[in-house]
Amino acid sequence: MMNASLDAVLVVTLLAVALFSVLARQARAAVIGFIAFGLLLALAWVRLGAVDVALTEAAIGALTAPLLLGASAFAGTEKPASPPLRLALAALCALIAGTLAVIVLAAPEPAPSLAMQAVAPLGALDLGNAVTAVLLAYRALDTLLETVVVLLALIGIWSLAHDENWRDAPASPAAPSPPLDLLARVLPPVGLVVAMHLLWVGADAPGGKFQAATLIAAMGLLLMMAGLTPPPALGDARLRALVVAGPAVFLAIGLAGFLFPGSFLAYPDGWAKPLIIVIEMALTVSIALMLLLMLLGPGARKPSA
Repeated sequence: MMNASLDAVLVVTLLAVALFSVLARQARAAVIGFIAFGLLLALAWVRLGAVDVALTEAAIGALTAPLLLGASAFAGTEKPASPPLRLALAALCALIAGTLAVIVLAAPEPAPSLAMQAVAPLGALDLGNAVTAVLLAYRALDTLLETVVVLLALIGIWSLAHDENWRDAPASPAAPSPPLDLLARVLPPVGLVVAMHLLWVGADAPGGKFQAATLIAAMGLLLMMAGLTPPPALGDARLRALVVAGPAVFLAIGLAGFLFPGSFLAYPDGWAKPLIIVIEMALTVSIALMLLLMLLGPGARKPSA
């Protein structure tokens, strides 16, 4: 009874915060409401038993929050949408939500699932987390291509810099302040330890490279926003080597599959878990840097004094 009451409160709060975000007159208020909605949604995923999804939701929210808040500063000068347009958008959202509700309610009972097929080979892979098995064993090619897409997105952002500035460091994210300085001195050590824990347990429990990488990127952004460390120069060869190291290690292990098991991205018997851990560690570093650099933006020449 208590759990049902808590779930009901969570659902009502989610709907209220979503409605607040849609109806807010100021862009900054709408963004703050959307961030709160993401945190509540992470709790909802926990209640549904999808801890991996909840961790991803929370991690992405930690990175997108400063990006959305920065964008809201520019959106505040735009002319608000007309009432008819808002009404049309609300009707479209209601139609989509209603369609999804009908699909979910019309699903057979029990719902079709491939969970048993996903769990069955975990013994051969020596993995305890089915999500990691799906991402780095069953559908490893998809994961490899996703990391390449993130890398291409970063290159696209870098290309927005002027020709003479593309090797320079991005502009400083924000002016430092005493509260921000305090948070930047207290949170990063804790965040780094939590990130390392999420990475290490990812093979056997909820967690993994993406959750760890987003947390590391958020801690790095916090340090730069507080002015405790400057943004890196984008022309640094070591920085670029670390950015491509993860996809390169992943691709190298995938190509090595041709020599031993005989197919691309196949792991030799008894080596699946060690190789997956190596891939996860290399991707964590690269994804953390890619996400951080995407938020910082392209290189910019420092203003002359």
